[in-house]
Amino acid sequence: MRFGVFYELQLPKPWGENADHRLVHEAIEQVQLADRLGIDHAWAVEHHFLDEYSHCSASDVFLSAIAAKTQNIRVGFGIRQVIPNYNHPSRTAESVAMLDLISNGRVDFGIGEGATRLELHGYGVPAKRKQALSLEAGEQIANMMVMDPYPGYEGEGFAMPCRNVLPKPLQKPHPPMWLACSNRKTIETAARNGLGALAFTFVDPEEARTWADTYYSIIKSEECVPLGHSVNANLAVVAGFSLHEDPAEARARGVDGFAFFRYAINALVANDTKPGRSTLWEEYEELRDRDLPTIAAPGIGTPEQFAQHISDYQDCGVDQIIFLQQGGKNRHEHICESLELFGREVLPQFVGGREAREARKAAELAPYIEQAMARKRWMQPLADDEIPVVKASRQRESFYRKA
Repeated sequence: MRFGVFYELQLPKPWGENADHRLVHEAIEQVQLADRLGIDHAWAVEHHFLDEYSHCSASDVFLSAIAAKTQNIRVGFGIRQVIPNYNHPSRTAESVAMLDLISNGRVDFGIGEGATRLELHGYGVPAKRKQALSLEAGEQIANMMVMDPYPGYEGEGFAMPCRNVLPKPLQKPHPPMWLACSNRKTIETAARNGLGALAFTFVDPEEARTWADTYYSIIKSEECVPLGHSVNANLAVVAGFSLHEDPAEARARGVDGFAFFRYAINALVANDTKPGRSTLWEEYEELRDRDLPTIAAPGIGTPEQFAQHISDYQDCGVDQIIFLQQGGKNRHEHICESLELFGREVLPQFVGGREAREARKAAELAPYIEQAMARKRWMQPLADDEIPVVKASRQRESFYRKA
């Protein structure tokens, strides 16, 4: 089992002076601590215009700061909005590759499309075509990170001429690719495209077992045709995270943030919103006293309870647990205390023999992945005499003649 920390950079109102500044630097400190403890991944979303729910709109910048201040933890786009309306594919390829160089090859690249009207309508993304546009862009971004030069492309979402997209990433052929998943259907989509599944939703172990069985059965089948230049066969799920030796204290510290996270994402999809005038925390508080006592929050409790929770997911075939620790108004010092408790009392139980188990898994999947790569539809490189010459402008030619 691998472990990750997850950042939406949530900031419920009311906002005090320099609240965003404090939030960002506390998150960086938390990831530095996670790195020292031996946690494997740090994931950051990319969302736009989502007051209170997510202030992480420039995740490439945030992840670069993390990469510069850590040594071992992998830094993950969880996810990058890859539809060209958000980010031109060449800019995404450049950003991912540059971060991979900065981090000495520690990048994971998750792709996605956004779900809220605030984001989709804000950038003119057609909701019915968003998944197709995301997968189209993701495939071309992978090609851009590998091909020298990129031959150019004309498709539904974007067109660009032949160019050499630079720099190229340190990891070859490119960083591991993932897909944001919210249900079984998107789990199937991830597997069909040879992408890791980032399940940013909350499922119990039995549902996780169904997802894992579905995911790996497709990875091993003829349905798997890789989107990228490699297959990343991994399933990660998000869990609440708040640890304390006293289970009541763990719940008191963590369940509010966990419950707000779940409330807010549903409200942003289902409710009308006035930009800049959100009242998500206020609305949540009105419902809290009625609903909070009945909220099940797996991952919130004692170290012993959390260790059992992890074991249940491991037995179901999950490869990574991602901690939802920074949610709602969860306090920085409590998050750090939970991480330290995890590193001291839980993590050592899952480290021994991990590499050997992963090697056995890789050996088992190797023939299936080889077959999947053979099914891939490769973009054909250009021969040197096929690479188009980009003509100099007449104005510049005239300048040199005069000079």
